[in-house]
Amino acid sequence: MRRADRLFELVQLIRGRRLSTAAFLAERLEVSLRTVYRDVADLQAQGVPIEGEAGVGYRLGAGYDLPPLMFSTDEAKALVASVRLAQPRLDGELARAAEAALSKILAVLPTAARAAAESLAIYAPSYGDTDPVRTRLERLRGAIELRRKLALVYRDEAGRDSTRTIRPLGCFYWGAVWTLGAWCEQRNDFRNFRVDRITEVTMLDVPFRDEASKTLSDLLRSVERD
Repeated sequence: MRRADRLFELVQLIRGRRLSTAAFLAERLEVSLRTVYRDVADLQAQGVPIEGEAGVGYRLGAGYDLPPLMFSTDEAKALVASVRLAQPRLDGELARAAEAALSKILAVLPTAARAAAESLAIYAPSYGDTDPVRTRLERLRGAIELRRKLALVYRDEAGRDSTRTIRPLGCFYWGAVWTLGAWCEQRNDFRNFRVDRITEVTMLDVPFRDEASKTLSDLLRSVERD
């Protein structure tokens, strides 16, 4: 668990009980007592009104709201920049989810941090939901999540079509194009398919499981070697 996630969970645990001992918190978070003491001290130093002390227990001051303290102004700007740059390149479903998540975060930020984040002068052009690559990405992502094989018709650089049966492993954005990293059963090897050259894609009713030398980790290692 990342430290930021642990600190958030620590506050939630203390908030949910009248009194929480360090031993209870350490057990729930699967950390040492010393880590709990250090985390509580750090949160108190950041202004979180945790009352109590080691050996007695902790409770949260009444009326405390956590979200406004979760992000600094620069962190809020980074979130806005990330979503703005990613949205035009994600499939429609993920793009809408990213916008909704960002709206929820901005809504609970202090006024100054929210204003600074929303006025950030970083943008990316949008090609709209009709972009065929974005539409195709949603289908590819669904097959990856469901662990289902795909039948592709793929057009190479010379304009020749070929039919492939693949195990989709991951979608990769290279700054100009999206590619689908996969295990190709025709080539018995890893292949990267440009998404804009996939002319047809059919999800097969054929699940697949990880096999040695055919996983996403294996694909990434092969890319690093190259």
